Amino acid sequence: MPVYVALLRAINVGGTGMLPMAELKAICESLGFTDVRTYIQSGNVLFRSELSEAKVQKRLEDALAERMGKAPGVILRSRSQLEKIADEAPFAGAKPNFLLVTFLPEPPPADALEKLVAPDGEEVRISGREIYIHFPNGSGKSKLKLPALKPGTARNLNTVRKLAELAAELEESRA
Repeated sequence: MPVYVALLRAINVGGTGMLPMAELKAICESLGFTDVRTYIQSGNVLFRSELSEAKVQKRLEDALAERMGKAPGVILRSRSQLEKIADEAPFAGAKPNFLLVTFLPEPPPADALEKLVAPDGEEVRISGREIYIHFPNGSGKSKLKLPALKPGTARNLNTVRKLAELAAELEESRA
């Protein structure tokens, strides 16, 4: 049975989209997902399901919309996708917590970087459905602007690596 990693957009960030992780876990279990695990408070949940990726995404989005009044946005990735994203991260000298990966539902438009404003020396690379951003001074006070980021949800490289590790443990627990 496939392992999915769901990355929820705008959950428990800046006082918006408040959803306790125990409640997220219960929602996933009520949908029939098994071996459900959450990771930190920013809307990361791992689980198994026999359903297709499209059906998993739709059911989870519908359930979250019912609970929260609107769907926060659910982006799914597999263990192998997360491992590849972490392994292929650019900016080799960047501290992992200063390198954010924005996960998008679709690849950004070809001209996405033409609208980039990076006044603090931020570096940006696009690879498939992900946008990597190195924030040399941290992301907290950055004035970076990139409209292509809007439909996505970001995690730092440490979190991406940990989610890949947790997905591997979940896969191996049933091997």
